[in-house]
Amino acid sequence: MSVRTADSQHLVLPDDEHNRKLVGNVHPSNWVNPEPDGRYNIVVVGAGTAGLITAAIAAGVGAKVALIERHLMGGDCLNVGCVPSKGMIRAANAWAQVRDAPVFGARIPDGASFDFGAAMARMRQLRARISHVDSAHRYKSLGVDVYIGQARFVGADTVSVEGAAGNRTLAFVKAAVCTGARAAAPSIPGLAEAGYLTNETVFSLTALPERVGVIGAGPIGCELAQALARFGSRVSLIEAMHGILPNEDRDAAECVQQSMIRDGVALLCCGKDLRVEKVSDGKRLIVDSHGRHHDLTVDEILVGVGRAPNVQGLGLEAVGVEFDKTGVTVNDRLQTTNPRIYAAGDVCSRYKFTHAADAMAQILIQNALFPHPFGLGYASMASLNMPWCTFTTPEIAHVGLYEAEAVKQGLQVETYTYAFNEVDRAILDGDEEGFARLHIKAGTDTILGATIVGSHAGDVISEVSVAMKAGVGAKTIASTIHPYPTRAEVIKKAVNLWRKAHFTPRTKSLLTKLFAWLRR
Repeated sequence: MSVRTADSQHLVLPDDEHNRKLVGNVHPSNWVNPEPDGRYNIVVVGAGTAGLITAAIAAGVGAKVALIERHLMGGDCLNVGCVPSKGMIRAANAWAQVRDAPVFGARIPDGASFDFGAAMARMRQLRARISHVDSAHRYKSLGVDVYIGQARFVGADTVSVEGAAGNRTLAFVKAAVCTGARAAAPSIPGLAEAGYLTNETVFSLTALPERVGVIGAGPIGCELAQALARFGSRVSLIEAMHGILPNEDRDAAECVQQSMIRDGVALLCCGKDLRVEKVSDGKRLIVDSHGRHHDLTVDEILVGVGRAPNVQGLGLEAVGVEFDKTGVTVNDRLQTTNPRIYAAGDVCSRYKFTHAADAMAQILIQNALFPHPFGLGYASMASLNMPWCTFTTPEIAHVGLYEAEAVKQGLQVETYTYAFNEVDRAILDGDEEGFARLHIKAGTDTILGATIVGSHAGDVISEVSVAMKAGVGAKTIASTIHPYPTRAEVIKKAVNLWRKAHFTPRTKSLLTKLFAWLRR
């Protein structure tokens, strides 16, 4: 997000009523840091998702809690991540629905147009509305002492907060580092000199760039490349590996790739020797892709790869908290190398998701505030079954193991795939792309993992997540009534493939003989 400091006030660009409301909630200019009153049960550094959940739960169970944030409360999710991106994507999808409406009998008049500035203003308005939930005043009302300023560990059990009105020193029993991560651009010749956007600045756009080069075909790059293309930008998506979304099943990623190409995204994958130049009419991207040389000029470059943990300036070295370029080092219970200090969220996790930070915060609270004697029965990262979703069209959602991962672990796997073009609701909606895929442990009904690619895949995957968490398997899903017609039926239909596969010819032969005997 384009943020600068002027007259000691944080300014989020563009400087409009919506962003002023946002900042008034998450970094109020008139905020007065409280005077510390005794030792805190827990001091939380960072007010992104992990920090906010940690502070709220700790205060809710009666602990004395301090929460420190130097920038904007709400972290990436509210300010430069999930909230603004989904607002932007929804508007892009609305315009795509208008474009595709004639197939449903709608008559769209010639000259129908889209207002990108209005769409982005809507996003800013909704972000400001949601920001109340993460606001300094709300957390104060929950019983949390909120400090706005730079935190630094200065002693074995103390944190200093450098705020606008002077420093405070907070003593703690336990502390939590929840400072998140930031966008970090790859080392590409000429990129820094030419200038570029990241997820932290793209949502400040008020005018649609006519030509955009997107670097990185991971989730962020794909989501924003498709959205900008749907708005009408000429988008070139550059990826060093083959195809897009390299961590997903190839056929699932291919569904998304073909949809993006239909939306006008030009994919330059297997990109080599990428370099950037600043030129008079924009920014020049030079890259080789699949044996062809590409030389293109764009108005903006959006970098969708690279994250760096926010560990600098915290004084972690002084208190024995180890970290490296991937983040703070934690054990399975989220304890750092200093047993008094824990960490959660993007600063220490390979899962860069809001819901992962939420889950980790709850583990942190259990272990930091309610330690079990001898370390038995502690809350564990190993217990998490982490689903995720990439919000392209179609969406890709996943939970558990991929087939290759299961095989690598020595598990025998049966895989069942059911296509949406055989699901009545998908056919009627004219939205048949994709499939549901289940990986089931051979000889059991235990679900090891699932991938869904299709419309609303992020919603549909939750049924599988609940089943896996509850320890119930394919038999339970098979016996569960699913309303008709819904897209969620695809899960039951995939399970029915498993059930049919285990209805052997021998079983059918025995039943045939039984029924014949009953007719006598």
